[in-house]
Amino acid sequence: MSLIMMLRFTNKLLAIACFLLMLAGTQQVFAQSDDSGTVNTIVTTNSNDGIFSSTASYTFEVKSTYNTIQQGHIKYVVTTEAGKKMKADSIRVKLAKQGSATYNFSIPGLKSGFYKINFMINVTDYDDTTRKAFGIRPEELRSQYGKPADFEAFWTKTRQELDNVKPEFKVTEMPDSSRDGRKVFLVEMKSLGGITIRGWLTEPSSKNKNKKFAVMLGLPGYQVDLKPLYGKDPDIAILSLNIRGQGNSRDVINVRRETYITLGIEDKNKYVLRGAIMDCIRAVDFICTRPELRHDNILAVGGSLGGYLSIATSGLDKRISFCSAANPILSDIRNLVPEVDWPFNDIKRYVNTRPGLTFEKVLDNMDYFDAKNFASDIKCPTLVGLGMVDNIAPPNTVYTLYNGIPSQKHLIIFRDLGHEIGKKYVVYEGRWMRDTFALF
Repeated sequence: MSLIMMLRFTNKLLAIACFLLMLAGTQQVFAQSDDSGTVNTIVTTNSNDGIFSSTASYTFEVKSTYNTIQQGHIKYVVTTEAGKKMKADSIRVKLAKQGSATYNFSIPGLKSGFYKINFMINVTDYDDTTRKAFGIRPEELRSQYGKPADFEAFWTKTRQELDNVKPEFKVTEMPDSSRDGRKVFLVEMKSLGGITIRGWLTEPSSKNKNKKFAVMLGLPGYQVDLKPLYGKDPDIAILSLNIRGQGNSRDVINVRRETYITLGIEDKNKYVLRGAIMDCIRAVDFICTRPELRHDNILAVGGSLGGYLSIATSGLDKRISFCSAANPILSDIRNLVPEVDWPFNDIKRYVNTRPGLTFEKVLDNMDYFDAKNFASDIKCPTLVGLGMVDNIAPPNTVYTLYNGIPSQKHLIIFRDLGHEIGKKYVVYEGRWMRDTFALF
């Protein structure tokens, strides 16, 4: 066979193959068209915030658009935050052609705490999983782990060390950054260990030269570079702080994201969070030197690590007038370990590189930095926000912190959110702050 004939034969075979593939595809489409459809499910928590006094209950709605009968099972599995299986059940379902049904589930007999629940539907042409979480009497939650006996002495000594560092406050106006009727200043200061930290002060412009502004101290999330925060309230100045090793405060500490949380962790006197918390105290020192700022109206606010820092600062410094902590991390640390991957996977990897260092020794050190241990010393009004399906700051650890706050407090739960909060929190925070600071 000549080369030309071979090419013609090959082309003919390819053409026939393509035709057969097209025909098969067409037949498949025609075959599917008779049975095409979907199953829609809605799982409703029968509590606005996902909290129950005794028996959790859910409503499972299912609707089929298939022209065939759909039958199978709906199953639920309840686990603790750490993944221990607590309850499970299954029911048979049978949906008529284009049928729908509603099923009610009750989950009794669980002790106080938070639980994860997965609903799984598996029928003829459809399967899916819906993940939820709920709490049972969380107001009863208390940690079995107390403060170290010398917790207060440790932090008193740390404050004294900070007091011995001359702050060398420096304020530089940044005209190019000023806008929306707000002046912006770069703020620099010396903190624990002589490390320079920086932040941004924004102040509303005012014709009243004697006007004094309430202050929002904005504290950063983990490895977040805070920029000037402008806001819209004419009565509030904002100091956004970059703690050591973050943002524009990386002169001395400048490490990878996963490394930061482990810095100095083998020695509680050298741990990075010891300095970071003192950075926040030093920022309060700065606020109290400014004649245009109200030293009796200071709000500490933050989310995630910022929420943690808000709790720690408010517990250690009674100059804070109002505390707002959304999704605060590192609470009830010893109970937190089996529930989350971060930061403990990074910490364990670090421990494995340090001969003689054990994870138990690390936990002993971290007891001095547990958010719940600061919370019990807070004296100012405090707002806390949590996401029910948060896998970084699980609700049981945040609620344990909240239960330990002795002052006036309020908790906002976001039933279906993870490591975040919704608009409701921000609105409530603003209104409560203005009431507390008498900004009418």
